[in-house]
Amino acid sequence: MEKKLKIISYFVIATILIITGFFAFQLPKSTLNYNFEEFFPAQDKETDFFFNHRALFESDNDFILIAVEREEGIFDQTFLKEVNAYAKELGALPNVQFTRDITNEKETFIYSGGMTGERPYIHLDSTQFNEDSLHIYKNRELVNTLVNAKGDGLTIFLRHKDYLSKKKSEQLVTDVKALTKNYDFENVRMAGRSVGQLFYINTMVTEMSTYVAMSILLVIVFLIISFRSLWGLLVPQIVIVGSMIWIVGFMALIGKPISILLIVLPSIMFVVAMSDVIHLISKYLELLRSGREKLDAIKTAFKEIGMATFLTSITTSIGFFSLLFVNVIPIQDFGLYTGIGVLMAFVLTYTTLPFLFYVTKVPAVGKKGNKNFWKPIMSKIFLITIKNRKIIPWIGIVVTAVFAYGATLIVVNNYIMDDVSKESTVKQDFDYFDSKFGGVRPFELAISLKDSTESIWNVDRLKEMEKLENYLSNEYEVNINTSLVQYVSILHRASHAGNTDYFAVPDSKQDLTKYKRMLKIANQGKFIRSVLDSSEHFTRINGGVPDWGNIKATEENKKFYDFIKNEGLDEHLNIQITGTAHLLDRNMSYMSSSLVEGLIFAVLVVSLLMGLLYKSFRMLIISIIPNVIPLIVIAGVMGYFGINLKITTAIVFTISFGIAIDDTIHFLSNFKLELKKGKSKIYAIKSTFMGTGKAIVLTSAILVGGFSMLLLSSFMGTFYMGLMICITLIVAVLSDLFILPLLLLYFYPDPNKKKTIDNLIEEIPSNSHTN
Repeated sequence: MEKKLKIISYFVIATILIITGFFAFQLPKSTLNYNFEEFFPAQDKETDFFFNHRALFESDNDFILIAVEREEGIFDQTFLKEVNAYAKELGALPNVQFTRDITNEKETFIYSGGMTGERPYIHLDSTQFNEDSLHIYKNRELVNTLVNAKGDGLTIFLRHKDYLSKKKSEQLVTDVKALTKNYDFENVRMAGRSVGQLFYINTMVTEMSTYVAMSILLVIVFLIISFRSLWGLLVPQIVIVGSMIWIVGFMALIGKPISILLIVLPSIMFVVAMSDVIHLISKYLELLRSGREKLDAIKTAFKEIGMATFLTSITTSIGFFSLLFVNVIPIQDFGLYTGIGVLMAFVLTYTTLPFLFYVTKVPAVGKKGNKNFWKPIMSKIFLITIKNRKIIPWIGIVVTAVFAYGATLIVVNNYIMDDVSKESTVKQDFDYFDSKFGGVRPFELAISLKDSTESIWNVDRLKEMEKLENYLSNEYEVNINTSLVQYVSILHRASHAGNTDYFAVPDSKQDLTKYKRMLKIANQGKFIRSVLDSSEHFTRINGGVPDWGNIKATEENKKFYDFIKNEGLDEHLNIQITGTAHLLDRNMSYMSSSLVEGLIFAVLVVSLLMGLLYKSFRMLIISIIPNVIPLIVIAGVMGYFGINLKITTAIVFTISFGIAIDDTIHFLSNFKLELKKGKSKIYAIKSTFMGTGKAIVLTSAILVGGFSMLLLSSFMGTFYMGLMICITLIVAVLSDLFILPLLLLYFYPDPNKKKTIDNLIEEIPSNSHTN
């Protein structure tokens, strides 16, 4: 029999190692992905509208914006000549189509007869920049576009080829940075899709490597502390490292890239697998110390801990799976693959460890009589809980009430770059462009004709669009970059010797026809395609506003639509705000309902499991209370400390609930087992506290340690995820040690109905170190 069991054990272990090797072979195929557009609402009509709208025009996101600062002012001959030379060198780089800056920008003039002429805005060979600067600041399309309002910074607009690959984008940014070092500018800042992509990808690689390395170190430290033996260090590693390899290898196998949220997956897998391992090994060693034979200890540990661990794996995965309710693909992927990973960790733990136990020698820490230093510690905590049984519930109620009030202070808001740390260069550059160049929160307005027989080249329609632009510039604070009205207005001004009074849509149909012809032949017709579709029924207004957040943007949008309605501008025009920032704001409108749906789903499924397990409504309530308290606490922390509810912070609630309830399940499962052994209620509570309580403290410490690594992240969403889950776990373990035993003491029915609580307490002997 023993020989047969060993053969089976080695076969199972070999099979697991082969599967692990297969998944490990897939790891080099893993790829990182940062696609900002995946954060748009999935299966949403406005997302579809934006993609259709964008397809009508030439790409407007294939550029790098470079700001060059000079504190004493940009109108200096030496400085401007250097900028001019710098811009020319930038234009010669591979994959660059052209550059545009104030030193090579020219003003167009249209003379009678249709002849055109040009003159530079900056005369580089002249030292008299006073007149040039005055003239530049009279042309509003240049201010906060090529020069800032203060006059201490200018921008170079670098247009590169459409849809550059990741490799070519990285090379271009590297080339720009290398070229910049050849110039002695005070400060140079960059922004754009290629710049952001390079930052995110590089940061993701660095952080993922850091998380893996620190997770391994954390696991080693905790295993040494927990089991203080080479056996206790090496045996669990097979499951812990294997869990991470399985899920990442599985994703690589099916071609799923690792997103900005999934970079924390290895850390989560390490701590979740560690939790499973700790509970099983702790029980196994406890049974060995009590004198059980190895095989009997393995069977008993598997039986007593297996079901509880299965339930905790289910509840944790439910917490992650509930993120499928959030209508954002990266969050859905995060929930799906992390949930699958949690279940994989359970499968690995219970198909591998029992057989490893059987084929390895009994560790020294598992031998009978081995000193257990946890016993006096847990005994002391238990006595504190019991002796203060009347005051602890009131403390819990007061604390919960205080944080419940804080939860009412939560604000639902988000900013474009609030996921990036303030210490990051990318964030600092973004803030510079936002404050110095009129705002970088994208604003996009889609306009189309209601009458398909009309043309956009209609004086009345363009006058209506001019009204829109005047409102947007003066009331909404949009810094308009490109629009058909702007181009027509520039040409109308050019026809009147640059007189800024004529920066407007012409009243004459003849003038408009002339400007139309000029715009359509500019750059072989490509120029006009940035603002007008080929059917000439669809146009756009593109610009930027300060990154003032979702709340103010929503208010301004409402005022804007009210203006449209009051002015009757929607009689002939379809007008719709769209664009990247708008779609991210729409996510926030879904967030409250998605969060509630996810939480309700998680609570209902977990409650159903509790009901099936304990067949008692009272036990269901007892199990939920200690795990609702941590959620109220983190909501209160967010409210009191001004942490906005947004995509990355909202997902914490469902994750936290799924993880926090694990320890409660272990406690209640062991409590039921102790009752079945014939122990009285108070002894069952005490025995559970002494045994399972230790595992709860250990696993919670491991989980807190694992998630605290996320506090090192440069991504604020990851930082807050780590912070909130750590707070949840700390509050959850306090609830399980101080609230849960008292809930059982007061509300769980005792078989001996004649005994009062005081009678039960008296049953505990003065020497509480005994079981």
